[in-house]
Amino acid sequence: MEERLVKVGITHGDINGIGYEVILKTLSDTRIAELCTPVIYGSSKIAAYHRKVLDLPAVNLSIIAQAEDAGANRVNIINCVDDETKVELCQSTTAAGEAAYLALEAAVTDLKRGAVDVLVTAPINKHNIQNEQFHFPGHTEYLEQCFGGLGKKALMILMKDNLRVALVTGHIPLAQVASKITVEDIVSKLRIFNQSLRQDFGIVRPRIAVLALNPHAGDAGLLGKEEEEIIIPAIQEAEKKGVMPFGPYAADGFFGSQLYDKFD
Repeated sequence: MEERLVKVGITHGDINGIGYEVILKTLSDTRIAELCTPVIYGSSKIAAYHRKVLDLPAVNLSIIAQAEDAGANRVNIINCVDDETKVELCQSTTAAGEAAYLALEAAVTDLKRGAVDVLVTAPINKHNIQNEQFHFPGHTEYLEQCFGGLGKKALMILMKDNLRVALVTGHIPLAQVASKITVEDIVSKLRIFNQSLRQDFGIVRPRIAVLALNPHAGDAGLLGKEEEEIIIPAIQEAEKKGVMPFGPYAADGFFGSQLYDKFD
């Protein structure tokens, strides 16, 4: 029996931004469609406009009505935005925000019902996408509400090659970070990160470094007490729950000395 390729839903993001440029440049490499089945949620007309204006490589787009019709070894696109939607490159417009939301909503609906296997999102403009249905500071919080259920939480992970960094706090002002950090949140994020490293990256026993909040990891309370009162107790608690956390490490020294090479 032939193994089915992973079906990847791709939202076009803000139509005045970099989304289509990144999508079309990526999918111009024909090997991508051999590794997965791409399904773009957007507009073939808007895609063609970007390709022409930015002089991008030609990509043959197969227009389909639903994700189930996506064919292997080709780039599929579902038109979920009005063809007459105006593109104004580099501008923030209400129309662009609406187009971004319509694509995201359609893709999430298909992901929920299993019509696509995974979702890739091009960048949105967090201001113009706001509406009665979308009142979130970013994709992460929106997807958490859509798929969280039963208290499940999302985890933002930034990665490049073997460097993976997960965040305890998300889209909040820097001035609020210290007051938002709790033992419970750190333990929760460590457990989610540990599960992801095992499930998504195939690491059997992940070693996770925990970074400090304050300079010099607080210097035993001299430069801040969060390490002593919150972060270290959280590390100890997570360890009891089967996680292998280490730290806290002063962030500048951790990256400056490439200590991250010793962790997962």
